[in-house]
Order: sequence, then C-alpha cells, then structure tokens
Amino acid sequence: MHAGQRSVWYRQGVIFDHARRNPHGLALDDGTRQRTWAEVEDRVVRMAHLIRGEFGVRPDDNVATLMGNRVEGIELIVASIVAGTWITPVNWHLAPDEIDYTLGDSGARVLFVDAAHEEAARTIVERHPGCQIVCVGEALDRQLASLSDEPFDPNGPAGGNMIYTSGTTGRPKGVKRTRPGALGATLAHHDVLGRNIGLDGSGPHLITGPMYHAAPLMFSVYDMANGAPLVILPRWEERAALAALREREVAHTHLVPTMFVRLLRLPDEERAEFRAPRLDLVLHGAAPVSVAVKQRMIEWWGPLLVEYWGGTEGGVNTLVDSTKWLEHPGTVGQALPAFEVFSVDEKGERLPPDEVGDLYCRHKTQDVVFEYHGDPEKTARAYLEPGVFTLGDVGSVDGEGWVFLADRKTNMIISGGVNIYPLEIEQVLAEHPAVADVAVFGIPDDEWGESVKAAVELVAEQDATGGLAREILTFGRERLAGYKVPRSVDFVAELPRHPSGKIYTRRLRDRYWAGRERKI
Repeated sequence: MHAGQRSVWYRQGVIFDHARRNPHGLALDDGTRQRTWAEVEDRVVRMAHLIRGEFGVRPDDNVATLMGNRVEGIELIVASIVAGTWITPVNWHLAPDEIDYTLGDSGARVLFVDAAHEEAARTIVERHPGCQIVCVGEALDRQLASLSDEPFDPNGPAGGNMIYTSGTTGRPKGVKRTRPGALGATLAHHDVLGRNIGLDGSGPHLITGPMYHAAPLMFSVYDMANGAPLVILPRWEERAALAALREREVAHTHLVPTMFVRLLRLPDEERAEFRAPRLDLVLHGAAPVSVAVKQRMIEWWGPLLVEYWGGTEGGVNTLVDSTKWLEHPGTVGQALPAFEVFSVDEKGERLPPDEVGDLYCRHKTQDVVFEYHGDPEKTARAYLEPGVFTLGDVGSVDGEGWVFLADRKTNMIISGGVNIYPLEIEQVLAEHPAVADVAVFGIPDDEWGESVKAAVELVAEQDATGGLAREILTFGRERLAGYKVPRSVDFVAELPRHPSGKIYTRRLRDRYWAGRERKI
C-alpha cells in the first residue's frame, strides 16, 4: 500500500491511524500469536480482498467464524467492515444442530474455522453447499501474502457484525445494528462508541470472555479503535485472569457476574495479595448481578466497576459507576445521552416513576436501531413506535431516571394471576452460604397455573439433603413475600449458563412442560 493511498485510512480510526503512529507497537496478543499495528492493518485489508475477491462475497452478504479466542477473530471483524459484509461469530459451545441452524439462517458464504473446530465444521458445511470453509493459521497466512493490499474506498459500503442472540428461551436470531453510513463513517464511529463508555484506549484491554459474544468482542474493538492493545485469554480461568490483569498492566476489561462469583470464591489470602494498579475500568453487564456480590467486588477492587444495561440489539443504553451505584444499589444506571428509557403498561402507555412494566428505549435520532435477520415480524414486535424498542426486559425507572430491572419478560411466572419475577428470588437465595448458583422458573401447577421452582447448584463442601433444601426455603421465606418463595428445590451439579452469564432457562424448564399445550 503506497503512502498516499494509506493516508486515506488514517482519518478513519480503528487500526489505521495507530498503524501509522506506532507501526511496531503490539496490537494483538492471544498468548500464541502476536500482531503489531502495522501487521493488523496489512492483514485486515488483505482479508477484505480475500472475502470480496477470492470468494466473490458481495456487500451485505454474510460470512461467519467458528473458532476459539484468537487474534484472527478481531482481524476478521474489522476486515468484514472494510469488505462491506456482515460477519457472524458462531458460538462454538452450541450443539452441532444449533451451529447448523445458525449457519443456515445467516446464509454465510464463507466460514472461517480454526483447527479445533475444522472437522465438525466440514460435516456441517456439507449441508450448506453455498458455504466454503477457510482454515485460519499458516495456510491462510500464506494465502494473504499473495493478495492485494490496495485500500478500499472510504465512501463505499460498510459491513458490520450480525451476532445471534443467546437463545436462552428459544431459537436465536441474528441482530443487524443500523450502520452509521459509508465505510469511513462506520470505522470512525467505533472510536466514539468506545469513548462514550470509558474505553478511551488508555491502556491494554483484557478479553476474558468468548469472542462470539457481543460484549467482550465489541467492547474490545471499541477500545482498540482508540489505541488499546488487546490481550486475549483463550478461556476464562480465575487465576489466569488475575495474573494477566497484573502482569500485562491492563487498564480495561469486561466481566460478567458469574466471573465475579468465581473470583470471590478464591481463598482470602489470594484475593488479599492481588494488585493491579493500572486497572481503572471494569465494565460489567450481560446478566444481572446480586447486590451482595457487587458490593463485595467493590470492597475488594475499589470503585472500578461500571455497570451497563443494553443488548446486542441496542448496544449500551444505560451506565452507572460504582460511586453512584452504591447510592442507588441495584440500579443498572441512567440512560446515555442518545437514549431515553421508560416503562409501559400492557396497553403501551407510559407508567409513572417506580412502576414496574415493560422497559423501552427511545433512540433520540434513529427510527430504526436494529432488525432481526430474516424476521420482519419479530423486528416489528420489538418496536413500540419508530425509534422506540424493547430488549424484552421488565423493570422500573425512578424519578431521577435510575433504571432498575425486575426480570426478562419471558422469565416471568404467573401464579394465581400474580406476576412473579425470578430475578428477585434468585438474588435473595444466592446469598445463602450453601448456594453457589441458583435459577428460578415456573413449572405447571393445576391449581395456580404455575408454581415457583428453584434449581440450586451447591458450593463444593455441601451435600444435597432434604434438610438443606428446607433451610434454603426458610432463608427465602424470611426475606421474600410468601407467594414468591419456591415451592420446591432441585439440586443440580451445574446450572446451564451461557458464557455471557445468562442461564439457559429452557433447558431446566422444558422437561416440566413436556406434553403441555402452554409453555410459559
């Protein structure tokens, strides 16, 4: 790429300006492979030519990845933006039939895989003759070396990610966020999105979660757009994460509540020794966190935690730092300047402050914030009116604009005509010292329609006994209204959680509703 040609990129942000200013500086490191800023710039452009030229993928077509956490995952996200195509990082934790569904539903023309997933991918792709496989690694590196490094027109089409919802209650859907414009504007927009939530590129960013999930993936891209080198953990492990935070002098990271719980289970002496003086921002969200767990994390790490509420569909909608959260325990924050958040009743009418209802976000400048791929009806159901959308959460907004979640609407239990929100019950039962994790859901009840069931994962030292079940229920009865207390407890070896922290409720609930016409 000639110097004159490169200059066009430097106005676009993401990686290109950093490649000019710090070409030999570290940009990506997954523990096995490292990339400088100049190498990432070069590889991204060549990957875009591979997608568009070698495979003939057209703008707005889709490609996909099926791979663990590695540097190519980041490179391909940016390359797809440059190529003008949608990219879907496929959840490699899924069963083969679920991967098959995602690949087919997305219409991916190319599937990038690593060696660990190649064999399974080839079997699945046999059912999708329009899709080709590319294996990342040395063979791809050699192929890229022979491809063009000519820049793409910044006024040309921009691509984006089409990440599938977690599907905790049904089949996932691909989410297409509205892009801000042509390629140049889309690239530059990532810088702004990062700065809006504190990801200003001021130090290394640690990726702790699977990169097929929207939050760890896109937050890292936003931080990288502002100059942060990315340190990528291949998988979550408490001690490895603490070591990376300390040794790599990490400034920013993203965690989910499950990670908090596992960190807090470490021996007291290990936690007391932990120091990470450069760490100044720990974003968290994606799943609810109990007040007690978050308070313990703030006591340990200090006021570094910044909680957000949002989703793949609308991005980050609210934000709250640790200081304000301690003043309003349990809040998920106030709306960011681009949004307004409010609750509505069953008729879609706005509710007064502190009234629980369906939560909606209004984008102040966009009529269409996102769409569900291939499902205009689902898209339409998500909007109350142009620019006003729901993520499916239930909650309230107080008089100062602080947002509080009650639960997902799909998780709501209706018992005797009364709405019961499992999240509140889960957060209470999670404080019992014998409980490592808990999920609450509704099961059939001939008299009440539904009754409340709790599935409990115990801490390692505890044995599942009838006496312990009664003790846990008594603990709940002392802290909850009687109708909210579970009627019974199931002990399970491990709750089925998505790596984002969300519980796969349907995997627990479906067996109770088998053969029933209604499945709440």
